[in-house]
Amino acid sequence: MAFFSRLKSGLAKTKANFLDKIASTVGIHKKIDEELLSQLEKTLLEADLGVTATEKILNGLKERVKKEKIEASDKIIGLLKEEIGKLLDSSGTTSTTVGTAKLRVIMIVGVNGNGKTTSIGKLANYYKEQGRKVLLAACDTFRAAAIEQLEIWAKRAGAEIVKNQPKADPAAVAFDAIKSAVSQNIDVVIVDTAGRLQTKVNLMEELKKIKKVMGKALPGAPHEILLVIDSTTGQNALSQVERFSQAVEITGIILTKLDGTAKGGIIIPIVSELKIPIKYVGIGEKIEDLEVFEPREFVEALFE
Repeated sequence: MAFFSRLKSGLAKTKANFLDKIASTVGIHKKIDEELLSQLEKTLLEADLGVTATEKILNGLKERVKKEKIEASDKIIGLLKEEIGKLLDSSGTTSTTVGTAKLRVIMIVGVNGNGKTTSIGKLANYYKEQGRKVLLAACDTFRAAAIEQLEIWAKRAGAEIVKNQPKADPAAVAFDAIKSAVSQNIDVVIVDTAGRLQTKVNLMEELKKIKKVMGKALPGAPHEILLVIDSTTGQNALSQVERFSQAVEITGIILTKLDGTAKGGIIIPIVSELKIPIKYVGIGEKIEDLEVFEPREFVEALFE
């Protein structure tokens, strides 16, 4: 229930841009007609659901309306809620458990400015609160500030950190971190990587190298590759997911700044079109403000 109440608060801007507009539209239409459906389509697109997801939702709606002979416009919100719920259930598992492996290695990737370092600190805190021993690997060696920022978050979360000098080989840092974790009986290693533009081919190649080297340090590593996405970037988020997925196998999304956007609907096309689950959402600035994403609770909070 803590997640639900925080999510309701975090979705305030999205709800104002989404549910309030739908309710207003429904209020001036007594029957479900083409004009109502056209206005609904516009509202869904404005909330960043995208063309494909919007079409799926509207087609599902029209089918239900025709099949069940629904005419009253006030039924539209309930139908919409159900159709969005179906799309969010289509991504498969959203498990965030550490698993059976003695050491769990999580690689974090993402574009500069998306909240990657902050998310790593919050994720470290999440696992520490579960009683896990956590180690951070400072593999963003291009910026000295990135290493310093990660050190600050490691201290806040009570996690260990492995680092090297700026400009050091990021893959070598990852290798050392995993070997250190094994010797210290660490439960979770979270590997930072340089924030980068998804269009930079050479930097994507570096991600592949880091991943390969981690596998040499510990067979099966990394066990998770999480992409950090800024909710406020809208449809650009889809291209980021696609580009990073081409370089490394993204297993899940950390969606940040959900409380700061009127376009939280971007969650829906990411899940329904790309079939990649949202694992965590950031709905605040504090270290504990990272929550495991629950699709059904998201829908409930959006329509509350």
